[in-house]
Amino acid sequence: MTAKRLSPRQALLEVKDLKTYFFTRAGTVKAVDGVSFTARRGEVRGIVGESGCGKSITSLSILQLIDKPGRIVSGEILLSGEDLLKKTRRAMNQLRGKSISMIFQEPRASLNPVFRVGAQLIEVLRIHEGVSRAIGRERAEKLMEQVGIPDPKKRLANYPHELSGGMAQRVMIAMGLACAPDLLICDEPTTALDVTIQAQVLDLLRHLRDEFDVAIILITHDMGVVAEMADFVTVMYAGTAVEDAATEELFENPRHPYTQGLIKSIPILGKRKEYLEVIFGAVPNLIDLPEGCRFKDRCKVRLEFNLQSKCDSAEPPMYEVAPGHNVRCYLYEDGNHDA
Repeated sequence: MTAKRLSPRQALLEVKDLKTYFFTRAGTVKAVDGVSFTARRGEVRGIVGESGCGKSITSLSILQLIDKPGRIVSGEILLSGEDLLKKTRRAMNQLRGKSISMIFQEPRASLNPVFRVGAQLIEVLRIHEGVSRAIGRERAEKLMEQVGIPDPKKRLANYPHELSGGMAQRVMIAMGLACAPDLLICDEPTTALDVTIQAQVLDLLRHLRDEFDVAIILITHDMGVVAEMADFVTVMYAGTAVEDAATEELFENPRHPYTQGLIKSIPILGKRKEYLEVIFGAVPNLIDLPEGCRFKDRCKVRLEFNLQSKCDSAEPPMYEVAPGHNVRCYLYEDGNHDA
């Protein structure tokens, strides 16, 4: 597997004002409603937020895997400058697995239980690379070795149920890397694994990023994983992005009240806290979003700075509060406040 390189810092993926809605009998679910971010070679873009905030729908939108009644209603998704939303179904089928790969949360749900692991991995290579079965098997063994699976020849003969959770996830990573993709999307790749295996999988992803210079989008609800893995972070809430910054900047100086609440809710090993922060209230219904700021009913800061009328009237835009650090909050409209 040979890494393909772009010039340093050049954006490989650009998502611009993406909106993906689901048109149901109960109403329109604005699952993703104005999300923008970039992903670059050799970097990890973390997308973090509570369950139901639109993280996974964002990733499925990039791959154009949105089923009815869902539809991408507007925005741009540029891969190396080409808009994926303008490509045909056939062209996207060729891109998936080759230029863009995705690793899902539950590996055993993604592997076919009636076929051996080797047959499934070889099939990926045969479809996208057009190699013979013999060459496919040889490359499959090499891939299994690269993701740290011992005795890869034996493991290729296993069925998915014969593998541990961590081993199955490594197989999925091998499948994702089979065609040397430009972009690897990891949707909660460690959620179903125990802590020790989680650490091993994250180490593997970090090694693969450095060795093959791929761009990685890491979708998670775990702020600890984001802090450890990501170079840049997009924080999502109720279908939209509320903060976007370099990871170190975000954790050292979180600006949005929601981001601050998330970080304060993380227990820190060796540091005793009287209590962990709680974000009171509930995420709004995406069918019936409130006017103004989506976070306003859970936000203490708007009361402190007397922003009720502004927060109630219209949804705030993104404000740049520092180079590369953007926040969707009226607190920073004039650049004078700091929550």
